Amino acid sequence: MSAATPALNVAATRIGTEALGPGLRSVLWVQGCPFRCAGCMSPEWIPDRPARRAEPAALAAELLSDPQVDGLTFSGGEPMQQAAGLAEVARLARREREVSVICFTGYRLERLRSAPPSPGVPALLAAVDVLIDGRYVAALDDGRGLRGSTNQRIHHLTRRLADCGYDFARRPRTAEIAISGPEALLVGVPPSGLLAAFDSAVDSVRARTSPGRELPHER
Repeated sequence: MSAATPALNVAATRIGTEALGPGLRSVLWVQGCPFRCAGCMSPEWIPDRPARRAEPAALAAELLSDPQVDGLTFSGGEPMQQAAGLAEVARLARREREVSVICFTGYRLERLRSAPPSPGVPALLAAVDVLIDGRYVAALDDGRGLRGSTNQRIHHLTRRLADCGYDFARRPRTAEIAISGPEALLVGVPPSGLLAAFDSAVDSVRARTSPGRELPHER
Protein backbone atom coordinates (compact mmCIF):
# COMPACT_ATOMS: atom_id res chain seq x y z
CA MET A 1 0.00 0.00 0.00
CA SER A 2 1.27 3.46 -0.84
CA ALA A 3 1.64 6.03 1.91
CA ALA A 4 -1.25 8.02 0.45
CA THR A 5 -3.73 5.13 0.54
CA PRO A 6 -5.85 5.31 3.70
CA ALA A 7 -7.13 2.47 5.80
CA LEU A 8 -10.72 1.56 5.08
CA ASN A 9 -13.67 2.03 7.41
CA VAL A 10 -15.29 -1.41 7.07
CA ALA A 11 -18.87 -2.25 8.02
CA ALA A 12 -18.55 -6.01 7.41
CA THR A 13 -16.92 -8.70 5.31
CA ARG A 14 -18.12 -12.10 4.14
CA ILE A 15 -15.75 -14.73 2.79
CA GLY A 16 -17.21 -17.11 0.23
CA THR A 17 -20.79 -16.43 -0.88
CA GLU A 18 -22.79 -17.16 -4.03
CA ALA A 19 -25.41 -14.46 -3.30
CA LEU A 20 -23.67 -11.37 -4.72
CA GLY A 21 -22.48 -12.28 -8.19
CA PRO A 22 -21.23 -15.22 -10.25
CA GLY A 23 -18.91 -17.80 -8.79
CA LEU A 24 -17.75 -17.87 -5.19
CA ARG A 25 -17.14 -14.32 -4.01
CA SER A 26 -15.89 -12.45 -0.98
CA VAL A 27 -17.74 -9.26 -0.06
CA LEU A 28 -16.55 -6.06 1.57
CA TRP A 29 -19.13 -3.55 2.81
CA VAL A 30 -17.86 -0.08 3.73
CA GLN A 31 -19.31 2.17 6.42
CA GLY A 32 -20.86 5.50 5.45
CA CYS A 33 -23.18 6.64 2.65
CA PRO A 34 -24.31 10.15 1.61
CA PHE A 35 -27.58 9.09 -0.06
CA ARG A 36 -29.89 7.76 2.68
CA CYS A 37 -32.21 6.02 0.21
CA ALA A 38 -35.66 5.32 1.63
CA GLY A 39 -36.01 1.60 2.27
CA CYS A 40 -32.25 0.97 2.38
CA MET A 41 -31.61 -2.59 3.52
CA SER A 42 -28.60 -1.54 5.61
CA PRO A 43 -29.53 1.69 7.41
CA GLU A 44 -26.97 1.02 10.15
CA TRP A 45 -24.22 1.37 7.55
CA ILE A 46 -25.35 4.82 6.38
CA PRO A 47 -23.82 7.00 9.16
CA ASP A 48 -20.25 8.09 8.53
CA ARG A 49 -18.95 6.86 11.86
CA PRO A 50 -15.96 4.78 12.91
CA ALA A 51 -16.47 1.04 12.41
CA ARG A 52 -13.62 -1.41 11.79
CA ARG A 53 -10.42 0.18 10.49
CA ALA A 54 -8.41 -2.11 8.26
CA GLU A 55 -5.50 -1.72 5.86
CA PRO A 56 -5.95 -2.77 2.21
CA ALA A 57 -3.25 -5.45 2.44
CA ALA A 58 -4.92 -7.11 5.42
CA LEU A 59 -8.31 -6.95 3.72
CA ALA A 60 -7.01 -8.42 0.47
CA ALA A 61 -5.52 -11.35 2.38
CA GLU A 62 -8.75 -11.83 4.35
CA LEU A 63 -10.97 -11.76 1.25
CA LEU A 64 -8.78 -14.40 -0.43
CA SER A 65 -8.48 -16.62 2.64
CA ASP A 66 -10.77 -19.18 0.97
CA PRO A 67 -8.77 -20.60 -1.95
CA GLN A 68 -11.99 -21.22 -3.91
CA VAL A 69 -12.94 -17.52 -4.02
CA ASP A 70 -12.76 -16.21 -7.60
CA GLY A 71 -14.39 -12.80 -7.24
CA LEU A 72 -14.78 -9.76 -5.00
CA THR A 73 -17.89 -7.63 -4.48
CA PHE A 74 -17.74 -4.13 -2.96
CA SER A 75 -20.86 -2.60 -1.43
CA GLY A 76 -21.89 -0.61 1.59
CA GLY A 77 -22.45 2.07 2.52
CA GLU A 78 -21.04 3.86 -0.49
CA PRO A 79 -17.86 2.37 -1.97
CA MET A 80 -16.98 5.49 -3.97
CA GLN A 81 -16.45 7.40 -0.72
CA GLN A 82 -13.52 5.05 -0.01
CA ALA A 83 -12.50 4.40 -3.59
CA ALA A 84 -8.73 4.69 -3.14
CA GLY A 85 -8.63 2.03 -0.45
CA LEU A 86 -10.89 -0.33 -2.40
CA ALA A 87 -8.82 0.13 -5.56
CA GLU A 88 -5.77 -0.91 -3.54
CA VAL A 89 -7.59 -3.95 -2.16
CA ALA A 90 -8.44 -5.01 -5.73
CA ARG A 91 -4.87 -4.41 -6.93
CA LEU A 92 -3.32 -6.42 -4.11
CA ALA A 93 -5.85 -9.24 -4.47
CA ARG A 94 -5.07 -9.54 -8.17
CA ARG A 95 -1.38 -9.89 -7.42
CA GLU A 96 -2.33 -13.20 -5.76
CA ARG A 97 -5.30 -14.36 -7.85
CA GLU A 98 -7.12 -13.32 -11.02
CA VAL A 99 -10.40 -12.31 -9.35
CA SER A 100 -13.30 -10.45 -10.92
CA VAL A 101 -14.60 -7.30 -9.19
CA ILE A 102 -18.23 -6.16 -8.88
CA CYS A 103 -19.03 -2.80 -7.27
CA PHE A 104 -22.33 -1.20 -6.23
CA THR A 105 -22.68 2.60 -6.11
CA GLY A 106 -25.43 5.16 -5.68
CA TYR A 107 -23.63 7.49 -8.09
CA ARG A 108 -24.26 7.37 -11.83
CA LEU A 109 -21.31 6.29 -13.93
CA GLU A 110 -21.39 9.59 -15.83
CA ARG A 111 -20.98 11.53 -12.57
CA LEU A 112 -18.16 9.28 -11.43
CA ARG A 113 -16.27 10.02 -14.63
CA SER A 114 -17.02 13.75 -14.87
CA ALA A 115 -16.85 14.79 -11.20
CA PRO A 116 -15.45 11.99 -9.02
CA PRO A 117 -16.61 12.29 -5.38
CA SER A 118 -13.22 11.13 -4.07
CA PRO A 119 -9.67 11.04 -5.51
CA GLY A 120 -9.52 7.26 -5.89
CA VAL A 121 -12.58 6.89 -8.13
CA PRO A 122 -10.69 6.61 -11.46
CA ALA A 123 -8.45 3.88 -10.04
CA LEU A 124 -11.40 1.96 -8.66
CA LEU A 125 -13.33 2.19 -11.93
CA ALA A 126 -10.25 0.88 -13.73
CA ALA A 127 -10.28 -2.17 -11.43
CA VAL A 128 -14.03 -2.90 -11.62
CA ASP A 129 -15.45 -5.41 -14.10
CA VAL A 130 -19.15 -4.81 -13.38
CA LEU A 131 -20.53 -1.58 -11.92
CA ILE A 132 -24.13 -1.43 -10.67
CA ASP A 133 -25.04 2.26 -10.45
CA GLY A 134 -27.88 4.45 -9.21
CA ARG A 135 -29.74 5.01 -5.96
CA TYR A 136 -32.18 2.44 -4.63
CA VAL A 137 -35.84 3.34 -5.28
CA ALA A 138 -38.20 1.09 -3.34
CA ALA A 139 -41.13 1.70 -5.71
CA LEU A 140 -39.01 0.35 -8.59
CA ASP A 141 -37.89 -2.83 -6.83
CA ASP A 142 -39.19 -5.63 -9.07
CA GLY A 143 -37.69 -8.41 -6.97
CA ARG A 144 -35.32 -9.60 -9.69
CA GLY A 145 -31.67 -9.30 -10.53
CA LEU A 146 -28.59 -8.29 -8.60
CA ARG A 147 -29.61 -4.62 -8.73
CA GLY A 148 -32.07 -3.47 -6.08
CA SER A 149 -34.43 -1.47 -8.34
CA THR A 150 -35.00 -1.17 -12.08
CA ASN A 151 -33.55 2.35 -12.33
CA GLN A 152 -30.15 0.94 -11.42
CA ARG A 153 -27.96 -0.02 -14.38
CA ILE A 154 -25.52 -2.84 -15.03
CA HIS A 155 -22.28 -1.66 -16.67
CA HIS A 156 -19.79 -4.22 -17.95
CA LEU A 157 -16.65 -2.09 -17.77
CA THR A 158 -14.59 -5.07 -18.97
CA ARG A 159 -15.45 -8.28 -20.81
CA ARG A 160 -14.43 -10.48 -17.87
CA LEU A 161 -18.01 -11.31 -16.79
CA ALA A 162 -19.90 -10.23 -19.91
CA ASP A 163 -20.20 -13.77 -21.31
CA CYS A 164 -20.27 -15.78 -18.10
CA GLY A 165 -24.00 -16.55 -18.38
CA TYR A 166 -24.98 -14.71 -15.19
CA ASP A 167 -28.09 -12.53 -15.71
CA PHE A 168 -27.40 -9.49 -13.53
CA ALA A 169 -30.71 -7.76 -14.37
CA ARG A 170 -33.35 -10.50 -14.40
CA ARG A 171 -32.14 -13.57 -12.53
CA PRO A 172 -34.11 -14.82 -9.49
CA ARG A 173 -32.69 -13.36 -6.31
CA THR A 174 -30.93 -15.39 -3.68
CA ALA A 175 -29.69 -14.45 -0.23
CA GLU A 176 -27.79 -16.09 2.60
CA ILE A 177 -28.06 -15.59 6.34
CA ALA A 178 -24.78 -16.02 8.19
CA ILE A 179 -24.75 -16.35 11.99
CA SER A 180 -21.60 -15.56 13.94
CA GLY A 181 -22.11 -15.56 17.70
CA PRO A 182 -24.69 -12.87 18.48
CA GLU A 183 -24.51 -11.31 15.00
CA ALA A 184 -26.63 -12.13 11.97
CA LEU A 185 -25.57 -11.02 8.49
CA LEU A 186 -27.97 -11.03 5.54
CA VAL A 187 -25.91 -11.42 2.37
CA GLY A 188 -27.37 -10.62 -1.04
CA VAL A 189 -30.18 -8.60 -2.58
CA PRO A 190 -33.14 -10.15 -0.73
CA PRO A 191 -36.14 -11.69 -2.48
CA SER A 192 -39.54 -10.19 -1.68
CA GLY A 193 -40.52 -10.68 1.96
CA LEU A 194 -37.16 -11.95 3.18
CA LEU A 195 -35.95 -8.65 4.62
CA ALA A 196 -39.10 -8.19 6.72
CA ALA A 197 -38.89 -11.78 7.92
CA PHE A 198 -35.20 -11.35 8.78
CA ASP A 199 -35.86 -8.18 10.79
CA SER A 200 -38.81 -9.80 12.57
CA ALA A 201 -36.70 -12.80 13.55
CA VAL A 202 -33.89 -10.59 14.85
CA ASP A 203 -36.34 -8.45 16.85
CA SER A 204 -37.89 -11.60 18.34
CA VAL A 205 -34.51 -12.89 19.50
CA ARG A 206 -33.59 -9.48 20.90
CA ALA A 207 -36.82 -9.41 22.89
CA ARG A 208 -35.87 -12.73 24.55
CA THR A 209 -32.38 -11.63 25.57
CA SER A 210 -31.76 -10.41 29.10
CA PRO A 211 -32.09 -6.67 29.85
CA GLY A 212 -29.04 -4.71 28.79
CA ARG A 213 -27.93 -7.28 26.23
CA GLU A 214 -28.36 -6.46 22.57
CA LEU A 215 -28.29 -8.86 19.66
CA PRO A 216 -26.67 -6.86 16.85
CA HIS A 217 -27.44 -7.67 13.26
CA GLU A 218 -26.05 -6.62 9.93
CA ARG A 219 -27.29 -6.73 6.36
